[in-house]
This record gives sequence, C-alpha cells and structure tokens, in this order.
Amino acid sequence: MTSTVDPEQAPSHAPFLQCGRHRLDLSFPRVMGILNVTPDSFSDGGRHVALDDALRRAEQMLAEGAAVIDVGGESTRPGADAVPEQQELDRVAPVVEALVRELDALVSVDTSSARVMRESAARGASMINDVRGLERDGALAAAAESCLPVCLMHRQGEPRDMQHAPHYDVPVEQAVADYLAARVSACNAAGINRHQLLLDPGFGFGKSVEHNLRLLNRMRSLDMLGLPLLVGMSRKSMIGKVLGRPVEERLPGGLALSALAVERGAKIVRVHDVGATVDAVTMAWAVLQEGCEPSIHKESLS
Repeated sequence: MTSTVDPEQAPSHAPFLQCGRHRLDLSFPRVMGILNVTPDSFSDGGRHVALDDALRRAEQMLAEGAAVIDVGGESTRPGADAVPEQQELDRVAPVVEALVRELDALVSVDTSSARVMRESAARGASMINDVRGLERDGALAAAAESCLPVCLMHRQGEPRDMQHAPHYDVPVEQAVADYLAARVSACNAAGINRHQLLLDPGFGFGKSVEHNLRLLNRMRSLDMLGLPLLVGMSRKSMIGKVLGRPVEERLPGGLALSALAVERGAKIVRVHDVGATVDAVTMAWAVLQEGCEPSIHKESLS
C-alpha cells in the first residue's frame, strides 16, 4: 500500500496562525500548556477542577512562557469512558470564559463535541483541538462555523480500548499520514481552509511504545502534508516504559522528547511542565538556528 499523500501537492504552511483575535507566530516553536478540568486525567486529574485553581494554574503557565492554554473537560487517557456532553460543557465553558476575560489568553479547547466547540467559541476560545479529528456528528460543521484553527489528531480506536494490542498493516508513519491527509480533505470539503489546520500525530493514541518511538524518529515524513505539527508526549506511558519511571518522574524524558520533536519539525509542543519545556525548546531551537533569536520567551501574540 502506498501513501495517498503527494509531496508535490503539499504547500508549506504560513509562518503564523490567525486564532480569533490572536495571531500566533509559528516561525519558531511554541509551547501549549495543558489545563485539564477533569477529575480523572492520568497525570493531574482533579487538581484544577475549581475555577479559581484553573485560573491560577493558567496564569502560572502563561508566566512561564506558554503561548496557548489547552482546556480539556474529558479525559482521553487509555481506558477512559466518554463523558456526557452537558457535563463536559459545564466543566469547560466557565474556564474558557474566565481565561479570556481575566487573562486575555489564547485558549484552545480540547474537545470532540460539536456543542462544546460552539459554546467555547462563543465564549472566546481561539482554537479547537480534537483528538477524534472532527469525526463525531456535527463536529465538522461546528468547526467550520467557528472560523477558528483546528488541530486534527490521528488515533486508532477509542480511549477505552485504543491501547489493547494496537496493530498497523502499514508502517505507522504512513498510516498516520494517510489518515491525516484524508481528514484534511474532509475539512476542505466542509469549508475549513488548509491555512486553519494543524496536525497531531497522536502519540499514545492506539500506538505501542515501538510505534511511538518510530513515529517520532520518522516524524519528518509528515512534512509532506505541508501543515504545522502539534505534538503531545508529556508524562505519557512511553516515557514510563522506556525509563521505568512513574508519572511524577517523567519530566527529564519529556524534555528530551520535546527537543527531539522540535528538531523533527514540531511547531507546537503540548505539555504539563511549561517552564522547563520552554527552556528545553528554546535551547534546541537556538542550536538549530545557530543563534539565540528569536526567543520563545518573548511575547509573540498580537
């Protein structure tokens, strides 16, 4: 089986992304801070459920250099069950509204729900991040109506079963590229322009440790898609299994993965530990550019 992606037809992405009234500079790599407002996320479940706690955590991440705050109201850890739409909305909407009002933050909403997308956009969210690639009923239409950038992620299966012996009939990087190319085509057909899209290879979503390591090592093959890459490997089990570390001791491994992801073309790195990752990414970028400018510590939103 050959890839459906034609490198000659994939234009390079723009150096910035218009996110509502924010303009996100992607001429250098950025850090996205994870804000889970769920009781059961694998790493920080329950810590930021209260609105004030969520605000203070977001404020800290912004101070540490996060360019985007990604708010999620449904845990997608392996084995997690789906969350009722109203419950997800009740968790997410007040936080999105407060982050925009109180902190003027560029807020991404991590959701697969059309209703949550619409309500979050109405409250000032500037980006949609969907682990299901806008496959749920109504999601394509809701994303198109929002006129916001959308991150499409590759996955195999659903969270409840995705890590039950994942298998691919083709090399994992080819499977990821083909899936994402198909979702980009579906978005284009629904009225979502290419310049509004980002792509996430989906580390840990229906992939073994070997799949994850190969995918990161060969991530440059996804350049043929011609769209900015967002990656999320923070504290994930691939680090624990390689290093034998519990979730609270995975930061050094995560920093190594973030630096490698930047070297392999990632434009946004999604993490829990913002400050340390900003330093690691800035250092990796300085080496790649053979110089220290621009620094991701500098404010580049307008």
